[in-house]
Amino acid sequence: MASHLMRHAARLAPRLSVRAAGTSAVAEGKTYLPEELPQDLKDIYYPQIGNRDIVGYGWNGWPTYADRPDFPLPGVRFGENTPEVAALREKEKGDWSKLSMEDRKALYRASFCMTFAEMHAPTGTWKNVLAITFASLGLTGLILIWLKKYVYMELPITITEEWKERQTEHMVRQGQNPIEGVSSKWDYEKNQWK
Repeated sequence: MASHLMRHAARLAPRLSVRAAGTSAVAEGKTYLPEELPQDLKDIYYPQIGNRDIVGYGWNGWPTYADRPDFPLPGVRFGENTPEVAALREKEKGDWSKLSMEDRKALYRASFCMTFAEMHAPTGTWKNVLAITFASLGLTGLILIWLKKYVYMELPITITEEWKERQTEHMVRQGQNPIEGVSSKWDYEKNQWK
């Protein structure tokens, strides 16, 4: 039985090692380039994405836009196709040195929403987290004060220091646990602690 399992594992090893190297799910079906997208998929995708170009596979195979630093190539362009953008795209097919900096930025913003610097810029969400944390702590404190005032009973008398001292004196008078306990630390001849 063990040899049968070993032979079976050896046969599957090449396929398993390649398959185990990826961490994403296996894409179902065929991946299409934008120009060869069948009409039935166009009927599904284009009402959702509007007048945008599908430019590639994207990070999950769906024609969606997401700014992700770990996968910087979204499946669709960010901006819709306007006459100004179409004119800039025709202009970009020529010499790029003839494009002004504003034209280049407009072309970039038509394809992407954020730059890498904007994606990695601090957003300030730590302030919200800190505010929620302090508000939660404050609310918890108010609940504890309310519980102590209206719900909990008064502390028993046995918790006070006077009670503890009288109890210790009582234990010494009775001679409780004279070997290792309280009475072993009391000197009965001098009437004081050892």
